[in-house]
Amino acid sequence: MTKKGITLSLGLVVMGSASFAQSISDAKKAIDAEQYQKASSMLKTLVKTQASKGENYYNLGEVYLRMDYVDSARAVFTQGVAAEPKNSLNYIGLGEADLISNNAASAKTNFAKAVEVSSKKDWIPQLYIGKAYIATDKPDFESALPYLQKAEELDVNDKDAETFLALGDYYALQKKNSEALQNYMRAGNINESLLRGKVQIGRMYTESRAFAESEEVLKEVIAKDPNYGPAYREIAELYMQWANQIPAEFKARAAQALENYKKYIDLTDNSFESKLRYAQFLYYAKDFKTLEEVTSALATSDPNNEKSLVVSRMRGYSAFENKNYPKSLEYMNDFFAKAKDPKRIIASDYLYLGKALAENKQDSLALMNLIKAVEMDSTNVEALADVAKRFYDAKNYPKAIETYDIVNKYNPHGKGSLYNFYYRGLAGYLLYGQGYSANTNPSKDLLVKADAAFATVLKDAPTTIDVLLWRARANNLMDSDTDPKGLKLPFYQQYLDSAEVRIAKNIQPAPPVKSMIEAYNQIAGFASYKNDKAKAKLYWDKVLALDPQNATALEGLKSLTAPAPKAPVRKK
Repeated sequence: MTKKGITLSLGLVVMGSASFAQSISDAKKAIDAEQYQKASSMLKTLVKTQASKGENYYNLGEVYLRMDYVDSARAVFTQGVAAEPKNSLNYIGLGEADLISNNAASAKTNFAKAVEVSSKKDWIPQLYIGKAYIATDKPDFESALPYLQKAEELDVNDKDAETFLALGDYYALQKKNSEALQNYMRAGNINESLLRGKVQIGRMYTESRAFAESEEVLKEVIAKDPNYGPAYREIAELYMQWANQIPAEFKARAAQALENYKKYIDLTDNSFESKLRYAQFLYYAKDFKTLEEVTSALATSDPNNEKSLVVSRMRGYSAFENKNYPKSLEYMNDFFAKAKDPKRIIASDYLYLGKALAENKQDSLALMNLIKAVEMDSTNVEALADVAKRFYDAKNYPKAIETYDIVNKYNPHGKGSLYNFYYRGLAGYLLYGQGYSANTNPSKDLLVKADAAFATVLKDAPTTIDVLLWRARANNLMDSDTDPKGLKLPFYQQYLDSAEVRIAKNIQPAPPVKSMIEAYNQIAGFASYKNDKAKAKLYWDKVLALDPQNATALEGLKSLTAPAPKAPVRKK
C-alpha cells in the first residue's frame, strides 16, 4: 500500500468559519486515528457544502491516497484546482499523485505552480511539498529536504508541530534515528496532544530491534489515549517482529500481535480496506485459518471492489497454507486472470501459483512459474528446490538437472544448498547410467558436471563420506575404457579412510558394509590391472574379512596367480 513505511502526518489546514474549522478539526482527528472512511464521509460533505474551498478537496484527495485510490485522488485534486485556482494545496496533491505514479517531471510542474500561487511567507506549501516527496514507496530525500528546511525557516515561531513531525519522518525513513528523535520531541513539545510522533519513536525502536523499549513507549501512548488506533497497529507490528526474531516465542508473540491488530481494526472504521489490512497482517502472523475466513467474507461482501485482486491473492495464499490445494490453484488462477497490469504481480504470486500447480501434479507449469518467482526474488528458491526433488523422485533426471541448475545458481550457499548440489550430482550420474545401460552413448559431460556438484558438497561438508563414494563412481565412469588412469582411486581411498575411522571410534551411523566392499574391490581390481599383486591381495583380503563368500574377491585372488588381466574391474 502507499505510504506503507512511515504513516506521514497530514497537517490539515484550518480556515474559515468556526463551524467549518470544527468540521476540519474532526476530520483531521479521524485521519490521524486512521479512520479513513469516517474522514472521507466528513470531507465529502464539506466538498458539497463548501464547494468553493480548495482545502476540502485537498484533504479528501489525501484520504484517497492513503487508501491507495490514486485515480480517485487525482480526480478530486483536479476538481479542487477548478474550485479555487489560487489555492496551492490541490496542485501539491496532483504532484503527490504524480510521484506515486512515477511521473517526477509532472510532479515538479505541479509543485512549481503551488509555490507560484502561494504567499512567499506561507510555510504550508513548502511543508506539504516536502512531505509529498517522502510519502511514496521510493522517497526522494534530496528533493524533499530544501522544502522541509524552507518550511522550518518560514515558521519563525515554531507554531506548527507538523513541520517537525515531517522532519522526524524525513530522518526516520533514512534510519537517522538521533535526528528523527530530536524532531519528534520538538513536535511533542509544541503540541503535547500530538501522539503520532511518540508512535513513530516506538516504530524506530522496533526497527532497531529494541523491542522492550518500543513496547514501553507504545504502552505509554495507549495509557494516554486508549482509543488511539495507530498505537495498537504499531504495537501489533512490534510483537510480530519480536515473534519472527525469536522462533521459540513466535506463537505467544504472534497472538499478542493479532490481539492488538484486532483492537486497531475495531478502533478504526472496520471498512473493506481496514479488513484487507487485517488480512495481510494475518498472513504475516501465519494465522492462515482466520485469513481464509476473513478473505472469504471480503470476497462476498464487495466483489466489485477494485481491491478484489488483493483478496484473490490472499485467498490463494491461505488456501495453499491450509493444504486446500485445488482451491488455492483456483484462486491463484482467478488472481492472474484479473491482474491485467504485470506491475501488480509480485514474486510471491508466482511462488504460490507454482506451488499450487506442483501440488496438483502440473510440474512443468509449476516449474515455469517458480522460475519467475525466483528471478524476481531469490529467497523463493526453496520452493523451486522442492520441484527439482519431485522431478528427481519421478526419475525425470533431465528436468531435475535443469531445475537444480537454476536452484544452485540462485542459492549456492544458503539453506539446503548442500542437498541441492548432492541431488544435482546424483541426477547427472543416474542419467548417464541410464544411457550407458541402454548403449545410447551418453555424453561424459553429464559425469563431469555431476562430479563438480559432488565436489561442491565436499568443499563445505568434507566429512560427508557418502558423497566421496559417488565421486568415486562418477570418476570410474569418466575414466578411459582403453587406458584407465585410476581417476576413481583417491575417492574410494578417502571413503575407506573415513569409514575405518568411523568404525574405530564407533561413530554412528556406521558405514554400510556393502559400500566398503565396493571400495575395496575397486581398488584391488585396479591394483591387479597394474600388476601390483601385493596391494591387490591386501584389499581383497579386507573384502573377505567382511564377506568371506564374496565372489569378486575370491576370483580376484585366484587371478593373482594367473596372467595379468587385460582390463580393470569396472562398475557403474
